[in-house]
Amino acid sequence: MGFKETAVAGIVWSFIQQFGAKLISLSIGIILARLLGPEEFGLVAMVYVFIAVGSSLMDSGLTSSLIRSVDVNQNDYSTVFFFNLIGSIVVYACMFFLAPLIAAFYKQEVLVDIIRVTGVSFIINASYGVHNTRFIKMINFRIQALIQIPAIVGSGFLGIVLARAGYGVWSLVWMSLSNSFLLASMHWVFSDWRPALIFDRDSFRRHFNFGYKMTLSGLLETLYQNIYVIIIGKYYSAAQLGFYSRADSMSQFPISNISAAINKVTYPMLSAISTSDAQLKSVYKRIMNQVVFWNTPVLIYLAIIALPLFRILFGEQWIQSVPYFQILCLGGIMYPLHSYNLNILKVKGRSDLFFKLEVIKKVTCVIGIVCVIPFGIYGLLYFQLAFGFFGYYINSLYSGKMLNYSLIEQISDLTPPILLSAITGLICYGLDRSLVHIYNASDFQRIAVTTTIYSFVYLATAFWINLAALKDIKQLIFKK
Repeated sequence: MGFKETAVAGIVWSFIQQFGAKLISLSIGIILARLLGPEEFGLVAMVYVFIAVGSSLMDSGLTSSLIRSVDVNQNDYSTVFFFNLIGSIVVYACMFFLAPLIAAFYKQEVLVDIIRVTGVSFIINASYGVHNTRFIKMINFRIQALIQIPAIVGSGFLGIVLARAGYGVWSLVWMSLSNSFLLASMHWVFSDWRPALIFDRDSFRRHFNFGYKMTLSGLLETLYQNIYVIIIGKYYSAAQLGFYSRADSMSQFPISNISAAINKVTYPMLSAISTSDAQLKSVYKRIMNQVVFWNTPVLIYLAIIALPLFRILFGEQWIQSVPYFQILCLGGIMYPLHSYNLNILKVKGRSDLFFKLEVIKKVTCVIGIVCVIPFGIYGLLYFQLAFGFFGYYINSLYSGKMLNYSLIEQISDLTPPILLSAITGLICYGLDRSLVHIYNASDFQRIAVTTTIYSFVYLATAFWINLAALKDIKQLIFKK
């Protein structure tokens, strides 16, 4: 199978994995949201911040180094495996003893036991990290889909059963832990790789020299992504954090699916052509066009139908999440843009510059958050929206120089689908208001009409003006 065919097959299976897994997770989340309240989800969100930080410490860098390296062998894989495994034990020990301090920070005593139980996932996840990395490096997302989807179904079923039995927040804890266990078990079953009792110092130094900067960058990114959770959890109630967490997870559904699915394929793919700047620019440009073409209209559409959507899916008790969700959807438009710019630095091996940019952005972010705290949750949300534009600006300056693909040129290429999405959104927003005030339409009617009109206007106009993303799709389908 050639390079193009491998990439296309990888993207298809990556989308199946992403969308299949996320769609099932969303369905499970909807059921659990009707069985549990915002407070339970808020408590889990408080814990997840520290779980995410611990995961970044053990995994972000060395596995990325394995993916980008052309020649890797058993010494490399085994060395990274044992380093991550030992690191996970150390991280869990730290989390175990810090649990009372974290609980005191949030003023939630119940968090002590939740953290100590959930933290076991550090060790479980480290046990299959290299297996998963090998699948990614081979662009084998078929096997990953066959692993991830059953694990989500199994753990989700357990969570629902426990929630119905009255276990409250613990149903979410045991669901998360069982998911890690099922993923680890199936990775070992489906993978033929086994670690050897090897720890190669030269191999470790080589991957660590690239990886530690990625680890620090990943840690900063994780703290940044969760800093709003920390602030809201500290200064507001667990229920308020639950509303924000629900809005954030819903807004991330299209972002993580479209961006992450393509990113899993494109990182190893771009790494393979990293020595040819012209080819790298061409592929990168087409990827960006595809992501913006699909991601932007979906997010704007979701912001328009947010109220009827939340009412149908989660019930009246979650309506307070709606305005949070709408703001986060608009902010999500920028996420893939600066994310893929950073990928260029990674495939070029500039983890030092990657880390430098992360420090600049995160320091600026913290200063900004401190300034907007007096304005409440909406101050935080609007700052998060604005900061997405700043992040894209900073990242594109450096990656653009490496590819001779300037910020102005990028904006010129990406403006048409964004502008088309916005204009279509305004038309549909006005139509939705009319449905409510003139025809007193039901929630289902509002969603059905808006979906039909938005899809038709956006796609018909895109074909009419022949957007670049559609040209690539037609070339792929008709092989021209």
